Amino acid sequence: MNDPYRKAEDMTDYQKVLKGQREYFQTQVTKDVSFRLIQLRKLYQWIEAHEEAIEKALWEDLNKAPFEAYATEIGIVKEEIRYAMKHLRGWAATKQVPTPITQFPSKSRIYAEPYGVVLIMSPWNYPFQLTIAPLVAAIGAGNCAVLKPSAYSPNVSRLMREMTEELFVPGYVCCIEGGRQENESLLNERFDYIFFTGSMEVGKYVMKKAAEHLTPVSLELGGKSPCIVDETANLKLAAKRIVWGKFLNAGQTCVAPDYVLVHKSVRKKLLTYLKRMTEKLYGMQPCKNREYPKIINEKHFDRLCGYIDQRHTVVGGEWARKSGKIEPTILTRVSWDSPVMQEEIFGPILPVLVYEDLDEAIAQINSRPKPLALYLFTRSRRTEKKVLGQISYGGGCVNDTVVHLATSHMPFGGVGESGMGSYHGKAGFDTFTHRKSILKKALWLDLPVRYPPYKGHLKLLKKLM
Repeated sequence: MNDPYRKAEDMTDYQKVLKGQREYFQTQVTKDVSFRLIQLRKLYQWIEAHEEAIEKALWEDLNKAPFEAYATEIGIVKEEIRYAMKHLRGWAATKQVPTPITQFPSKSRIYAEPYGVVLIMSPWNYPFQLTIAPLVAAIGAGNCAVLKPSAYSPNVSRLMREMTEELFVPGYVCCIEGGRQENESLLNERFDYIFFTGSMEVGKYVMKKAAEHLTPVSLELGGKSPCIVDETANLKLAAKRIVWGKFLNAGQTCVAPDYVLVHKSVRKKLLTYLKRMTEKLYGMQPCKNREYPKIINEKHFDRLCGYIDQRHTVVGGEWARKSGKIEPTILTRVSWDSPVMQEEIFGPILPVLVYEDLDEAIAQINSRPKPLALYLFTRSRRTEKKVLGQISYGGGCVNDTVVHLATSHMPFGGVGESGMGSYHGKAGFDTFTHRKSILKKALWLDLPVRYPPYKGHLKLLKKLM
């Protein structure tokens, strides 16, 4: 299909962009499962051929080491594509379901149909994964898509724009670079679905704009994800896994442990292990560690530095403004009222709080907005059952951190203020799919009981229903 808006930088008239997408969707070509599989295969092959370029762009934007770039971005996306390709025909197949006896003779079927034209708005912290993983789901479900990556990660955004231009006609998938002005312009248009990953504040605005067109949304947000360490935990291993999960991507991870809540009896021992593991994993001078990521920009850098009180640091607390790096920092003598506990940290700062009674700790967590993740370190099945059953949160781990999202077999998403909707694997396909229910009635019999006059019909109806 011819489209004059082939170059992303020329895409200033968003109504024309959307018109081209709707025209392409109306050709019905994206509803063909074989077509979708071809597009996913093309995407997979492009990623394989450009892994070094993706790693380079992630290094330039976030100083991500190649291992971290592959483990947290490229590899996850490739697994999503493989999983979708393996299961797509089954997901997309029409499902026959039982029909009530009251509708005899007839058959009931559920059809999986794409929404149409979807908008995917992604953040800067995992710019490749959090753009392309939702795209995999949108393509698999048969939609056309407009990608809007973050302006804070320009090198990855530019690479994804080049990728979409190379792989897809603009009416099918296009990528629009830019910042707030472009976001605003796109949100003023009517999409059939909006998938947003980012902050709670911006998520509220996206939902407000979507409501003007009654557009359904998925919001993948964040929040203050707690990490509970009880008195039975393997403290050495807990410290290692907490440090890894917290300081991955310099703490700029939506599911990073935001704070530790440790039982009073093991506080000192855990702090010793946390300090030791931080120094072991990141060195005595983390800001000079080539593999340690940087803070995305000066605004976030200054915000994070404002949380650090050198008098309360167990380890870290220094920064290097020139390189944009802040040391992995662990804070003690922190209370629920401390400034660092008032919003999601989203950086390499880990406050450690103390609890004495588990019920009180659960009550403190439940008195706050529902977090995106929760992590529990314990050997006690009773504690595990209580925490999993009494606290509402998006998802999490027992005796580990972060890794629950690195699978295509489980949905990932938030609840309450940490988001709505989920994706990964089949959950992603379902997110971008409308389930259309159809009952097909036979013509050879027409039971008279449903038609007026109703005299004498009620007794029979009660037997049937």
